[in-house]
Amino acid sequence: MTQPTHVRRVAEHLRTARCLAADGLPVLPLRRGKVPFGNCPACAHNACGGRPNMKTPGPCTCPRPCHGWAAATTDPHVLNSSAWAPTWAQAAAVAYHPGGAGVTVVDLDDPAAVQWARESLPVTRTVTTTRGEHWIYRGTMPSSNAVRPGVDVKSLMGYARWLDSGTGVMVALPDAVRALAVKDPAPSRQAPQSLTVPLGGHGGECPHRTPTYLDRGIAMGVQRITEARSAVHATVYRTFLAVLSTHGRCGCLTDAHVGRLFTAAQAKGETARHCTDAWTNARTALGM
Repeated sequence: MTQPTHVRRVAEHLRTARCLAADGLPVLPLRRGKVPFGNCPACAHNACGGRPNMKTPGPCTCPRPCHGWAAATTDPHVLNSSAWAPTWAQAAAVAYHPGGAGVTVVDLDDPAAVQWARESLPVTRTVTTTRGEHWIYRGTMPSSNAVRPGVDVKSLMGYARWLDSGTGVMVALPDAVRALAVKDPAPSRQAPQSLTVPLGGHGGECPHRTPTYLDRGIAMGVQRITEARSAVHATVYRTFLAVLSTHGRCGCLTDAHVGRLFTAAQAKGETARHCTDAWTNARTALGM
């Protein structure tokens, strides 16, 4: 007896996901509209600790794909679990997490964008899409939409629809692509000593009996950010809050100190804007 079309399609999606996961690509199902599934009932309203925009997963142990891109997995036991079965039954496509696979996808959404890439970017592995092409580079960077007309960058904290393996040889992520995600000046990337964010209050009681005390505090903050394996944005904010609460009221913090923290955060995928916002919010929370 012939299986219904929908059943065959679901089986094909799951078979594709298994093959990609076996090759090391973290995969996730997409629902209609080519978007990830949202929070599962057990994690509704981010009860498990995820951020509202689903860009940072919380400490969730729920087996269903409840955090968008962060649900991507290579674990066959998760993909084949009964908990994921209802989601696969509703899936319209399969996607993967480029950053988790160590790659960056330049999504070219129309012929004009494709022509721009051919004139401006190094040739790499190419996948034909419905309206344009995906250019895939080896290496990761922060994801960013609408970096120019018809062009999105999908890597860390992002997802891309799987279409096929593409053609051509994948090359290293070029600076020309990294530059696309820089939408405003980022002093902390090139010259941390010239940051424009306020450093903190002045005139408070100074806790720094020796310069070593402050340096140790900054080093601990850098280490905490560097070792973060999830919830990076929240970790950055909490680190900034801790540094400011201990070292920020006496005027001893310098641009160089803050630059070290910003550089560590950006190495984990945070943008200059996120760093500035987190610093400003931490100062506001402390009444500084």
